[in-house]
Amino acid sequence: MAACNEQNRADALTVSSNVKLYVVVNMSRNIVERQVYDWKAVPWRKLERIVFKLQKRIYRAAEEGNKRKVRRLQGLLNRSWSAKMIAVRQVTQQNQGKKTAGVDGVIALSPVKRQELARQLKVTRKAKAKPTRRVWIPKPGRDEKRPLGIPTMYDRALQGLVKQSLEPEWEAYMEANSYGFRPGRGCHDAIGAIFNSIRKPKWVLDADIAKCFDRIDHSAILNKLNTTSPIRRQIRAWLKAAG
Repeated sequence: MAACNEQNRADALTVSSNVKLYVVVNMSRNIVERQVYDWKAVPWRKLERIVFKLQKRIYRAAEEGNKRKVRRLQGLLNRSWSAKMIAVRQVTQQNQGKKTAGVDGVIALSPVKRQELARQLKVTRKAKAKPTRRVWIPKPGRDEKRPLGIPTMYDRALQGLVKQSLEPEWEAYMEANSYGFRPGRGCHDAIGAIFNSIRKPKWVLDADIAKCFDRIDHSAILNKLNTTSPIRRQIRAWLKAAG
């Protein structure tokens, strides 16, 4: 009985005067499961700091070329309760497509369902992904439409979790003058860089690759990622579901 209590114990952490985090720690498998009873009282700033510190460590390890340390820290971040909670909040409350359903029809989640979704998020070797719901959206300034694949809420949250661990590694490899799809950068940064670089006349190449994402080689993407087996399998499953 004492050994069992040693392996599995429960602690209550007070967040405010009327809210508690109930933490169940399974010491035998090094797993931490946490349930927050009041979603509005979650200390998001604290969770963001925890995730950011891990991301900085991944970035530094990538800069040093320490692949082993990068993979270990990425696994730690993918198992982080803080990272899971932030990923769920992003897709269920902050993203523009938060009310867009995938093939499972799930749209809005209650606070309890959000907590349940956070506990379910796992990157495992048995990677699975549900098919995306295909919708056609108009191209800006044209009559033609382009296909858009919408994953399920679970897959979107898991993608957000994996993105949090991969992004800092690739930030260490990116060109300083690259602005597309990067955190903390946008159109205004690109416009500023162009303004500073064309004070003298220069040639400018404007190129658009037709159906780039429809025809891109999935194997080339996975080889370029050069990541751990569970993440690689999960990304392959997502690419296959969208294809």
